[in-house]
Amino acid sequence: EVQLVESGGGLVQAGGSLRLSCTVSGLSVDDSAIAWIRQAPGKEHEAVSCNSGGDGVVHYAIAVKGRFSIFPNYAKNTVYLQIDSLKPEDTAVYYCAADRLWARCNSRMDVSYAYWGQGTQVTVSS
Repeated sequence: EVQLVESGGGLVQAGGSLRLSCTVSGLSVDDSAIAWIRQAPGKEHEAVSCNSGGDGVVHYAIAVKGRFSIFPNYAKNTVYLQIDSLKPEDTAVYYCAADRLWARCNSRMDVSYAYWGQGTQVTVSS
């Protein structure tokens, strides 16, 4: 029943910006933990940011602090990831993930979320 649909990826030059969207159905963004998790070629999943609508917690991975911003639109049940100053090492498939457990969004940057979208490709050229 729960579905997450990502959009907004693409091919961008280094230094450019993208805004990724995650539209959620089957659970409320304002009562769940939502994360953006990426997987670069040959690497493990890396949670870059998460937001808990239930308790207001927000976290970012060290590698993206100052460049990535996560913010929700509760009326649209959508969570956005604004990415600025893109670097080639940001190239990855970016997944939106959700969990009814608010504490899934924590400083450990957990990746074990219950629900995942299909992902959207972000490619940054140098």
